[in-house]
Amino acid sequence: MAKKKFYVVWKGKKTGVYENWEDCKSQIQGIEGAQYKSFPTFEEAKKAYKGNYADYKGKKSKSNSLSPEALLKIGQPNYNSISVDAASSGNPGIMEYQGVETKTKKVLFKQGPFKQGTNNIGEFLAIVHGLAFLKQKNSNRLIYTDSRTAMSWVKKKKCNTKLTPNAKNKDLFDLIARAEKWLRNNSYTTTIVKWETKAWGEIPADFGRK
Repeated sequence: MAKKKFYVVWKGKKTGVYENWEDCKSQIQGIEGAQYKSFPTFEEAKKAYKGNYADYKGKKSKSNSLSPEALLKIGQPNYNSISVDAASSGNPGIMEYQGVETKTKKVLFKQGPFKQGTNNIGEFLAIVHGLAFLKQKNSNRLIYTDSRTAMSWVKKKKCNTKLTPNAKNKDLFDLIARAEKWLRNNSYTTTIVKWETKAWGEIPADFGRK
């Protein structure tokens, strides 16, 4: 069972603390530059709401922090890398993905928004796009992703989504077919690594919508 989260909206239709994502989403949809973030406890969310969005953007919650020993064991990210991530407004919903330089966050590629997709599909496509990008550049950089599901799909060379193809998502499924074909027809030496969110914070390619 997923852990309950509380959501703070600093800029939206109505600001405040919300107990579920759907209520939060209803306040931020269609609002340009909406400011919001999730927290693991109501107390943290309430405290954050009294503060400024800038003080919390990109920072992990204290309750998710690791011990100094654990942090030492994990070490620092390998900056000879790119990071990929996806964002979906709903499941399914409007989806997009991107790849960035891990150290500088410079955007290397970005696709979407697609009218109907899921976060897992976006994570899968982002990794494959990254693999093709690095192979084309003859680069030895590795790829960071925060999705174990997408990593397993890439390994199996199959996007194992339950989303049903229809006219609204035809362009997305065309892209999925191209990605699966690329995986079948190409070899690569790129290492795909799980981003350690608890140790390093949100992945650099994150869209900032959590």
